[in-house]
Amino acid sequence: MTTRLQALTAAIARLHEVLAQPETGVSRDAAIQRFEFCFELAWKAIQERARNDGMDCQSPKSCLKLAFKNSWIADEPAWLTMLVDRNQTSHTYDEALAKVVYNRLRGYLPLFEELASKLAV
Repeated sequence: MTTRLQALTAAIARLHEVLAQPETGVSRDAAIQRFEFCFELAWKAIQERARNDGMDCQSPKSCLKLAFKNSWIADEPAWLTMLVDRNQTSHTYDEALAKVVYNRLRGYLPLFEELASKLAV
């Protein structure tokens, strides 16, 4: 397992940890920050695997498309929604948006876990 994949696995565990806490403003902000870490590590782990397999992708979107093509992810539309959520939460803070994204995070966890599992093979 690569260092980047290990970091992704650890970040997923940390996201699980914060989502197990009662929702407060602080836990919501922490969960969103951990989601952003997971997303960044996920697309960079895809990029690393692609390079190791003789392929290339340069951006999160191109890496997600490559991951779908290679069956490393199964639900490309969900991942593209995650990309939009990550872009919005990392570039602006809006309380209403934070609540919407927070409510999606539990649904994103299995996607991160599936990717980590497939990249570990």
